[in-house]
Amino acid sequence: MDITLPYGRGHLTAEIGPAHPVRLLQNQEHFAERPPEEIIREAMTHPFGERLSTLASGKKSAVIIASDHTRPVPSRWILPQLLQELRQGNPQIAVTILIACGCHREMTPHELETKFGAEVLKSVSIVQHDCRREEDFVEIGTLPSGGTLKINQVAAKADLLLAEGFIEPHFFAGFSGGRKSVLPGISARESIFWNHSAGMIANPCARAGVLEHNPIHADMEAAADMAGLAFVCNVILDKEKRLVAAVAGSPQQAHRAGCEISRQMTQVKGKRTPIVITTNGGYPLDQNLYQCVKGMATAAEACTPGGVIILCAACEDGHGGAHFYQALKEAASIPELLDKIQKTPPEQTTADQWQYQILARILKQHSVIMVTRPELEEMVCEMHMEYAPDLESAIEMADRKVGTTGEITVIPDGVSTIFCAE
Repeated sequence: MDITLPYGRGHLTAEIGPAHPVRLLQNQEHFAERPPEEIIREAMTHPFGERLSTLASGKKSAVIIASDHTRPVPSRWILPQLLQELRQGNPQIAVTILIACGCHREMTPHELETKFGAEVLKSVSIVQHDCRREEDFVEIGTLPSGGTLKINQVAAKADLLLAEGFIEPHFFAGFSGGRKSVLPGISARESIFWNHSAGMIANPCARAGVLEHNPIHADMEAAADMAGLAFVCNVILDKEKRLVAAVAGSPQQAHRAGCEISRQMTQVKGKRTPIVITTNGGYPLDQNLYQCVKGMATAAEACTPGGVIILCAACEDGHGGAHFYQALKEAASIPELLDKIQKTPPEQTTADQWQYQILARILKQHSVIMVTRPELEEMVCEMHMEYAPDLESAIEMADRKVGTTGEITVIPDGVSTIFCAE
């Protein structure tokens, strides 16, 4: 069988021989019947709750929390309509875009212009969130899990707080979008670290597609309420990153509705197999190994214990997190690393701990082979994984490990798929 997988800014193709029957698990095709701008406009004019123009009336300032360069949110289509609605309700309203960097780096000027467009950037103020800049934060409450919530004071001081974003399965928050704009998006480092602490990540409900009884999601929803998030516009994208649906309005209602649309598009059923091949959805989501843990997490759900995960990703930015890389590199063994993490109290959570906790959890159960650029071979091996120059080589390596030439599961986009065992 010939397969084509998203890889970096293009695709990777390979042939899987007849010795390996392929179980292809991919999202349902969902074609938009209208242009993206019309889909967004429909959501904005028929929101859950009040229209944004109504909310803007009488307000002096508005802050729009916007996603950063690591998310494929089509901000060029969303922001102009948010601005139009705000100024329809109040032509004099002062608007600031607060980039929800979470724990990521700030965006470059080129990335800002590419994402938002020159015209939008001329009409608003831009502030980039830095979770480490302690003087930027104000404490606004206590999370359900017991952690202290501190958010960027730019958002805290706004007369009207809103957010754009997109909804897809998230490997420990259930789904992205909605409340995630606040926590982790614009929260202080200590609040993010508490929410992403070892006990929270280890909770069996902290998984893709799960919102009920998910303590991470519960904290995030509470944080959005405490911050006064009043309006969101979130979109749902297909596997080609095309906009196919949008929701807007009351954060909880709109987000829940968007999650159900995403679930219908992304949930697949299958039988677990000893070898699973997947990707991180191509650029920008596969730009570093840190982000690729998301695709691996989906593959792990579809892989039998002791099986092999093959993940194909370009990783243009390398590992994507110094602490993430060092923790794996310096670990004498994966069980030892996991034991150390699980003994770490919430207030002592360290940078990237959640990401290497999940990767370590995967590596304890499965071998991981990375098909990526040759210059990353040493780094991949240092992190307790294996390198393969191409997919055919990776399959040969996997065969030697599992001693079988049986079925292979292929999940073309691991980030945007929820796996359910048959």
